[in-house]
Amino acid sequence: MLAIDTPPAVPTPSSGPAAVPAQPGRADYPHFLAIATRWMDNDVYGHVNNVVYYSYFDTVINEYLIREGGLDIHAGDAIGYCAESQCRYLAPLAFPETIEAGLRVAHLGKSSVRYEIALFRQGEAAPAAVGWFVHVFVGREGNRPTPIPPGIRACLQRLVA
Repeated sequence: MLAIDTPPAVPTPSSGPAAVPAQPGRADYPHFLAIATRWMDNDVYGHVNNVVYYSYFDTVINEYLIREGGLDIHAGDAIGYCAESQCRYLAPLAFPETIEAGLRVAHLGKSSVRYEIALFRQGEAAPAAVGWFVHVFVGREGNRPTPIPPGIRACLQRLVA
């Protein structure tokens, strides 16, 4: 089992509308990536299937790590494993739409990072989905937790909320 640097507690809604945390807006995310939906993303109900939202999360995170942090997915010494993920669906998305995925870092530990992601319809202020995703960085050779590489840590620090 991979160890996760203790991230802050995740708020969970309890009974009553006052217990549900306020939804973040666009200004709460320092990085955005436009993602085009695909025909195959839709399910039989005519909207993006729930499992596809997680691929959008993976896409915005890894695109940022590769472009901004120098993550080498083919030969780098450290790789990130998903240890946890969660998504709250607020409004349906569908093909053909362009989604704007917002990304921020909620917790940056020694070997793990907890991202928060919001998916917005193009130009809309309210998110259609919000969630989080935890990466634990491990050595490619031993699959044991390893410190986040300096270049990746530097780019993640720019996203700390």
